[in-house]
Amino acid sequence: MDSYVLELLEKGKRIDGRRLDEFRKIEIRENVVEKAEGSASVKIGETHVIAGVKAEIAQPFPDSPDEGILIVNAEFTPLASPEFEPGPPGEDEIELARVVDRGIRESKCIELEKLCIQPGEKVWCIFVDISVLNHQGNLLDASALASLVALRNTRIPKLEDGKIIRGEYQGKLPVIFKPINVSIAKIRENLLVDPNFEEEKVTEAKISVAVRDDDKICAIQKQGSKEILFEEIDKIIDLAVEKSKEIRKLVK
Repeated sequence: MDSYVLELLEKGKRIDGRRLDEFRKIEIRENVVEKAEGSASVKIGETHVIAGVKAEIAQPFPDSPDEGILIVNAEFTPLASPEFEPGPPGEDEIELARVVDRGIRESKCIELEKLCIQPGEKVWCIFVDISVLNHQGNLLDASALASLVALRNTRIPKLEDGKIIRGEYQGKLPVIFKPINVSIAKIRENLLVDPNFEEEKVTEAKISVAVRDDDKICAIQKQGSKEILFEEIDKIIDLAVEKSKEIRKLVK
């Protein structure tokens, strides 16, 4: 299969018939987890990810006493891929959660100062839990998109005498930007948007770019040992900005 993917790329073709700069079909569903404060299901092709959001009360960090807290976790269930094993989070899960977290945090997507209940004492802690249900490539873009959509429909629970009243809400989570993550793989001389599972097997390097509504680049993550040239970085960033606009239109 690897040699077939490479053979096709030499002719400028992809294994699933897409253009090099084309995403697979994207499907988004909101509020798929009944007991979560917010949730979303995202499919990119056959890759399927669900993100759920939970709000808890916590003590703020000492260096940001008047800001809420964001924590992102990811779980790769063994049912999603033969490559995933049960047990504590591995390096890939930790890296994915960290990159999704960085895109949200650095974009200033959430107005964290509005999540302060009592400065230095109590703030809202927003947990984003990502579950991979089917892995057919490009988990990062699917996870970032699911997290964004889940955050956008998240409601803050009602507080009564300092206690959370589940099922009752006092308002929406203050989300003001829509950062979109776009991953582009380098395979020989080709740059491919949204690599699928087979393409990731032969990917030499991959760049993931988080882009905000105003085209600001919020975060960049490189994977793989192959070098990427400066002129390729320019192309990758231009591609990421262009594709982020297309995907953002799908987010209500």
